[in-house]
Amino acid sequence: MDILLSLWLALIPLLSAPVAKPAASVGVDRDFCRVYGAVYLERDPKYRNTASHTVFLNEDEAFADMVVYREGNKLFADATAVWYITPTKAFADHVLYVTDKRNFADFTVHFTDVRAYATCRE
Repeated sequence: MDILLSLWLALIPLLSAPVAKPAASVGVDRDFCRVYGAVYLERDPKYRNTASHTVFLNEDEAFADMVVYREGNKLFADATAVWYITPTKAFADHVLYVTDKRNFADFTVHFTDVRAYATCRE
């Protein structure tokens, strides 16, 4: 009888422990709106793990998480969704892996020709 009482007293703190609430975005880093500046688009699957995010290049602007303007000068790529696509990984502020499967991407990107349309949709 004493063993059952001891076991009961030992389990009480475990049963009354508060349950942690899951985060709003479990497993996905929704901080992709901070991606701007010099961006290198990695397409080689060998280097997928070195990228900070995985992106899908979308043809439709309506379904894209981020509408990006390609800046021709690195110095002017200083706002949200304004990227200078750099040809070398060494000079990039952000390395993004480009996937051809939308369900594997952290976010989707559509490129626009008008700087004023560049935006991030969270």
